[in-house]
Amino acid sequence: MKAHQIMTREVVTVSSDAAISEAARLMIDHHVSGLPVVDAAGRLVGIVTERDFLRRQEVGTQRRRPRWLEFVRGPSLQAADYVREAGRKVHEIMTRDVRTVTPDMELSDIVEVMEKYHVKRVPVLQGGALVGIVSRQNFVEAIADVTRDVSDVGSSDALIRRRVIAVLRHNEWTPFGLNVRVKDGVVEINGFITDENVRRAIVVAAENVAGVIRVNERLCWVDPMSGVYFPPDTDLPQKPV
Repeated sequence: MKAHQIMTREVVTVSSDAAISEAARLMIDHHVSGLPVVDAAGRLVGIVTERDFLRRQEVGTQRRRPRWLEFVRGPSLQAADYVREAGRKVHEIMTRDVRTVTPDMELSDIVEVMEKYHVKRVPVLQGGALVGIVSRQNFVEAIADVTRDVSDVGSSDALIRRRVIAVLRHNEWTPFGLNVRVKDGVVEINGFITDENVRRAIVVAAENVAGVIRVNERLCWVDPMSGVYFPPDTDLPQKPV
């Protein structure tokens, strides 16, 4: 999937010359945690987020550093902090180095950007114009959409079984010799595992197959060193016959 498929197109923006109180009110009224900042020509010049309101003189949350540290930091950084903590205009507190994406950027690449730069949203630009914004909320909504009503997919049990087997075989962590059965969309998986993470991964892989209603696993955990194993639904170790 690409950015244009999940992005919010009606973007709420704020002027760089607006008062910070106006930006705060816009965020409250529109239930957003960040606003792209535009200049008089409508060009993106920054972004203001909830984080920019954390360190403020009005509420007594400005940074208080030891004098020796302030001396080491020097007057330039001290002055920059003061502007961000006491500035009254959006352009005085906003983040100017904005990470942006294009409408055709893959979602996986967008996630890389968000994780690398620790941001919760990225404006979407096309030809320099702001056409949307992708936030973490958009990913939540996308997941809800693509996973909704998967049980309604008309599939025969035989087709579902082939799909489950194909998905499991695609992963290197899948143990050899799993037995997969499907009846009325309910998948039953039997076999042996040596790691509990593998058990959870097998169930998740099967649950993600279109047409699957429920997954029942009957997987025995085996200690590869001793041969002791735990049958499904029991805590008592047993030796193989």
